[in-house]
Amino acid sequence: MRFIQTMEIKTSRWDEMMALEQEWLAATEGARTLVRETHGRDRDRPGTYVIIAEFDSYEDAMKNNELPATQQIADRMAKLADGEVVFRNLDVLDENA
Repeated sequence: MRFIQTMEIKTSRWDEMMALEQEWLAATEGARTLVRETHGRDRDRPGTYVIIAEFDSYEDAMKNNELPATQQIADRMAKLADGEVVFRNLDVLDENA
């Protein structure tokens, strides 16, 4: 079953977070299980962003999460957030075009 994790982040340092994202992409090349990632900015709440990470399965997401580079970057990104990062873990039940 496909799996999606969303992260809602409040930050005034989005560009720095995206620089860490590029660092993570380089560090996990060939090892990560991420299928696709989408970044969005909330139009109604300035400084609020959502990251949507898609995986083939929950198990693949957990493998990705266990990569040392994932943990290191996540810790560094959390320090750039203005408050707690809100995570949601979603099993994909249906998809429509």
